[in-house]
Amino acid sequence: MAKTKADLENFSYHGDNLDDIFEDYEVMVNECPVGRSKRYGGFAFLAKNDDIFEAEQDYETFSVTPTMLLPDLEMGMPMIPIDLDPPEHTGYRKVLLPLFTPMNIAKLEPGMIETARQLADEVVEAAAANNGVVDVSTLFARPLPTIIFSRLCGYPEEDWPKFDKWVDDVLYERTEHPEIARAASAEILRYFEGIISARKAEGGERNDLMDKIINARVDGRELTLDEMLSYSYLLFIAGLDTTAWGLRSSLWYLAQNPKAQQQLRENPDQIPAAVEEFLRTMSPVQAMARTCMRDTVVQGQEIKAGERVVLVFGAGNRDPEIFEDPHEIKIDREDNRHLSFGGGPHRCLGSNLARKEMVIGIEEFLKRVPAFENAGGEVWHGVGPLTVRLIEE
Repeated sequence: MAKTKADLENFSYHGDNLDDIFEDYEVMVNECPVGRSKRYGGFAFLAKNDDIFEAEQDYETFSVTPTMLLPDLEMGMPMIPIDLDPPEHTGYRKVLLPLFTPMNIAKLEPGMIETARQLADEVVEAAAANNGVVDVSTLFARPLPTIIFSRLCGYPEEDWPKFDKWVDDVLYERTEHPEIARAASAEILRYFEGIISARKAEGGERNDLMDKIINARVDGRELTLDEMLSYSYLLFIAGLDTTAWGLRSSLWYLAQNPKAQQQLRENPDQIPAAVEEFLRTMSPVQAMARTCMRDTVVQGQEIKAGERVVLVFGAGNRDPEIFEDPHEIKIDREDNRHLSFGGGPHRCLGSNLARKEMVIGIEEFLKRVPAFENAGGEVWHGVGPLTVRLIEE
């Protein structure tokens, strides 16, 4: 049965609700650009691309406080810098901004390519040992960004195997089992407290993100331990999950579309445009929350001060006023002004890194792994298994 405006009263962008969320988006952008859901204590939502973009610039009306996440992770402190508004946000963002420029990200390319090649070869070997069937999420989409980002941050390699479970517990258990998310968050914070303490005791300098945080100065002072932990926690969660999702969903689409798969094999120069389209239509971040700070009106609908407001990026990315055939994935789409990295002062700090990881990941995967097709029937979203069958030529 087709969805209606009434279904949006229980709109959620977590868990199984993502299975058919594109149907919700179609109703939103065409019939209900501003509405309300009863979930998570109740919230208003904005669905039109331009409204979301404007709200992201207007932090005096749509503040990120107390947190962008809904439901809250219950950390007891804001996540630095995303849960802070300017001007406080600006100083924290400057700490790591120079390290995420295209020039600095380009220096990581050789390591990315080598890692992607190794993982793609392992995919082929695993498939050969299992009648051509292999889980490309576990063997490729998840480990590639974990390895790249962990090196960039300076996380000890022996710790990497435990990262996936922590991320899963925090991001994918928090709506139904918040106690599991809280326990994982506590473990992550203890882990970073240990790293910070050890580095301070060792002294010296390292050229990685953890060192930048430990030695950062904001407004002329050193960061407190809580500030270092908050910043480290955010980088860990954001850096390890979102790119893995982006890679997995890209491979999910290609597994079901042999024509598109072949097109990118024959025209690898089209992969950057394809990545933008995968990000537009299957973004790892479907929505983020704000708090309305003063009574305002959007699309003729009043939103009261104090209301939680969700900016539904996934719906804005399918707005027919912005995108022709918005629900169709066109891997050569031009002028793709999607919202998947957000906008305004809170635009994703790691967008250049994520794009580079996805482009190189898909390039090397298609170079080294033969044609593949869906074999497991998994859903499009998340970072869980993705079972494919390699096709013998």
